[in-house]
Amino acid sequence: MATLSDRLDHVLGAKAAGSLSDAFDMRTVEDLLRHYPLRYATQGQPLTEEAPEDGAHITVIGRITKAELRPMRQRRGSLLKVVLDTGSGRGVDVTFFNGDKVKYAVREGARAMMSGTVNYWRPGQWNLSHPGYLILPEADGDEPTLTTVRGGGDLRGIAQSAKGAGGVDMSFFEREFIPVYPATAKVQSWEILACVRQVLDQLDPVEDPLPADVRDERALMPVSDALRLIHLPEHQADIERARERLRFDEALALQLVLAERRHEVSGRTARACPPRPDGIAAAFDERLPFELTEGQRQVITEISADLSREQPMHRLLQGEVGSGKTIVALHAMLQVVDAGQQCALLAPTEVLAAQHYRSLCAMLGDLGQAGELGAAETATRVALVTGSMSTATKRAALLEAVTGEAGIVIGTHALIQDSVEFFDLGMVVVDEQHRFGVEQRDALRAKAKDGISPHLLVMTATPIPRTIAMTTLGDLETSTLTQLPRGRSPIASKVVPRRVHPNWVDRAWERITEEVAAGRQAYVVCSRIGDDEDGGGTRGKGGKKRGADSGQEPPTTQSVLDVFDRLRTGPLAHLRIGLLHGRLPADEKDQVMRDFNAGDIDVLVCTTVVEVGVDVPNATVMVIVDADRFGVSQLHQLRGRIGRGKHPGLCLLITDAAPGGPAMTRLEAVAATTDGFELSVLDLRQRREGDVLGSAQSGTARSLRLLSLLDDLEVITTAQELARTLVADDPGLTGHPGLAAMMHAAVDSERLEYLAKS
Repeated sequence: MATLSDRLDHVLGAKAAGSLSDAFDMRTVEDLLRHYPLRYATQGQPLTEEAPEDGAHITVIGRITKAELRPMRQRRGSLLKVVLDTGSGRGVDVTFFNGDKVKYAVREGARAMMSGTVNYWRPGQWNLSHPGYLILPEADGDEPTLTTVRGGGDLRGIAQSAKGAGGVDMSFFEREFIPVYPATAKVQSWEILACVRQVLDQLDPVEDPLPADVRDERALMPVSDALRLIHLPEHQADIERARERLRFDEALALQLVLAERRHEVSGRTARACPPRPDGIAAAFDERLPFELTEGQRQVITEISADLSREQPMHRLLQGEVGSGKTIVALHAMLQVVDAGQQCALLAPTEVLAAQHYRSLCAMLGDLGQAGELGAAETATRVALVTGSMSTATKRAALLEAVTGEAGIVIGTHALIQDSVEFFDLGMVVVDEQHRFGVEQRDALRAKAKDGISPHLLVMTATPIPRTIAMTTLGDLETSTLTQLPRGRSPIASKVVPRRVHPNWVDRAWERITEEVAAGRQAYVVCSRIGDDEDGGGTRGKGGKKRGADSGQEPPTTQSVLDVFDRLRTGPLAHLRIGLLHGRLPADEKDQVMRDFNAGDIDVLVCTTVVEVGVDVPNATVMVIVDADRFGVSQLHQLRGRIGRGKHPGLCLLITDAAPGGPAMTRLEAVAATTDGFELSVLDLRQRREGDVLGSAQSGTARSLRLLSLLDDLEVITTAQELARTLVADDPGLTGHPGLAAMMHAAVDSERLEYLAKS
């Protein structure tokens, strides 16, 4: 007999276990049993009058009424054209590309099972192309087994896996549902099935980690039954009930991790920073030249209450591009400064760090000039620390940080270095939190005084759907800004299909000229830098070159260097054009942004270094070249750089994408709405769910097999409520060892280690 924790090599033998380990990193019985079927081949699936969907995978049984060998037109070889009579009143057209190899088995009169993908070659006409197949014994024959397996693909492999001393036991093919697993070229689905069947035959009853009252309340089947029925169901209801139970386990495991994290944070100690009526925050409020939105005031109140407690704030602030997050964050930092502590603002790029520095200094005025002539009585100082600063400048900034003279210290990852010390760090603000690993945030928080945890505020302008936030950031309280401040102008977006209407591109440059003539400015954004990028090639995973030398055609994308040269010598030669990209020296990048802010540059040709945080209210037009090379959220972020003043914005998306194709459909969706939350859902639906959290949440692709982060709101909400209740009553889950084990089993160790640091 076997248990979930047993090693696979002890149960299956070294050879089979080694293959599973190499292909899927499976080491235990539980690893194998949580490798759930991708789909199920359905025995004799009936064909209705309604045609199957293109791309659907179907399995049918019938008699071959036609098997005709034909030469291929464009290449050597032959096709075998087959008609399979399924008894539904219509024949299924089947094509085998290696006709000569299968014609001896796939013959007229034979009874066969075929499993493949539906392909529509023309409207109303579909077939199965090169399906898996198995020649079956006659339904009324006396043979209980097949002595010889004749077939190909998955079905042949399944038959081989059921082969014993007397032949192939065909009883397995009498099952209504036959599991088909995610597989590799070296480990096929039927080999996984054979291992699963062998393990299930030996598996001891599994002790259920969920208390009986929890299972009963939610009508969930025991986990032992779920693990068997997900692999070898008898009915459709078995599949649904097993998935329901295992999906809940996945949600609960993640929510337990986050609930424990919330509990651990609540046990830390922070310095209380209650608001002062006579401090710098109050003085800043009195000087604001505009009225805050109701949403901004509400979030400021929420954060102020958090900062007033002796437990560290742990809050996510999300909001649309231009919703006013910076003002909210600055107010919070000033409240902390009023309490005699310092704040660190971590930005993802030097361009954005410098932008934040200039923006905060401008908003504070004499309130940010402590120690200077004319400074306000309650003033503090703002310091900037970046990796490329001169030694003298950086030394001065570091001195302001360590002495406490600077109440607000802004920087990139350079703030995390050992050489940076704070006098009394009370709060960490992380801008665009998805760009930083938790290790980086943790390193900055560790710079607080011993025994004290700084308050933490993470911000993002990339809207996060509720289910995603609950599953990935469930240990953070969430505040959302949905209103745009007064003065923000609407942004119109248009797709420019260069392949269909090349003259529209000329019109895009004319629109820029018109806007500049009216006293405004523009961005032109490109997807890559160029120059030394291998003659226009790009690099794939592992740095391997993709381009002319690899035998592939180089990409048709236009580099920022090429576009810059073409515009300044062509359609925009009469304008002042600047260039900005990530490989420029830091001082040069900073000077370009200063010139653009000051209006000394009419058109900024750039890469995505302007994606977040850059604020030039006079910029009203953005042309995005090769827009199909950007993701939905990135396009939304980019166009948020315009329309930030009193004039409306115009975003033009130039693309060579084929009309009607998925890339064009994506761009048209972006052009149709400025609702970032709607676009974020669209973006996530177009990606594999395992990639939703990216590298910032290790192990998700492995741990989330059935749970949909977009669609399973009810499951996630229920699991979150239960997890928080359990952890509140039993921190560490010492009284629920089964739940603790389930949490560790469903969430791999790398992810647990990651979340433990967050």
